[in-house]
Amino acid sequence: MKQHTLAMAADQNAQYERYRRPTKRDAFLATMEQIVPWEQLCSVIEPHYPKAGNGRPPVGLERMLRMYFVQHWFNLADAACEDALLDSTALRRFVGIDLGRERVPDATTLLKFRRLLEKHKLGEALFAKVGEVLQASGLKVGTGTIVDATIIGAPSSTKNVDKQRDPEMHQTSKGQQWFFGMKLHIGVDSKTGLAHSAVVTAANVHDKHPLPELLHGQEERVYGDCAYAAQHTSIQAKAPGARDFTNKTVRNGSATEALERMVNRAKSRVRARVEHVFGVVKRLWGFGKVRYRGLAKNATRAFVATSLANIFLARRHLTA
Repeated sequence: MKQHTLAMAADQNAQYERYRRPTKRDAFLATMEQIVPWEQLCSVIEPHYPKAGNGRPPVGLERMLRMYFVQHWFNLADAACEDALLDSTALRRFVGIDLGRERVPDATTLLKFRRLLEKHKLGEALFAKVGEVLQASGLKVGTGTIVDATIIGAPSSTKNVDKQRDPEMHQTSKGQQWFFGMKLHIGVDSKTGLAHSAVVTAANVHDKHPLPELLHGQEERVYGDCAYAAQHTSIQAKAPGARDFTNKTVRNGSATEALERMVNRAKSRVRARVEHVFGVVKRLWGFGKVRYRGLAKNATRAFVATSLANIFLARRHLTA
């Protein structure tokens, strides 16, 4: 049995505090501790993770993965994540750090871990592994897919060292407003509301172009907003048995305007489920704006954030 140090004993003194109650952070971390498939996710990274040798022994893989997920969940920079672990007893307990025995992994260590995932495109691999685990738990991919895209903003200012914006990001208009950044395209199962596919592009890429990559091929219905109208050929090329349930553009003043709007509203009741994934990724995880330069780095973050969103949205099923 591992002996507790004075530092860990101080962290555990909270149970003797009479008026303390669990916070939302405590409840959230306890749920994630239970439902995240740590062993399966570590098996994805383990072949690429540094092995102990003649140099400094690497930090445990699961510990780094937990620290990396904390960075996503609370939208922290590398240095801010290190400071948060030093400050918060709940986060240290979740990551498994005893300050009486060991140091908190510093920001540079977290940076190297993140670059390891980016180098080997392990964000996509983690997203795929989470999908496999969820399907094995009973959340099967059905025959209906909802496709949609959201804009992730990037700094448009040129007041930096290079005197230019990120060359891999581009601008696009939505309504009467212009945005600069990238797009996250996802395909969501119409019954479970979980994302089964994702694509990252620059913001100027039209929503319809990644459409075939968002379908798994066995669909019977495909839902989408008006950006995917008239894409029947692309849908049939990937999913021959699918019917086009995307919203159609309504002409104001036409004889069938009322009927067309009613049909679009009926489709949108199903299509609205895709917004739940975006809500978790952008509102809860704070990925409304990019943190890094370049599409590759932000794509890794997008895939990991989407996989964590799937786990969060399936938490009731996984804890049942």
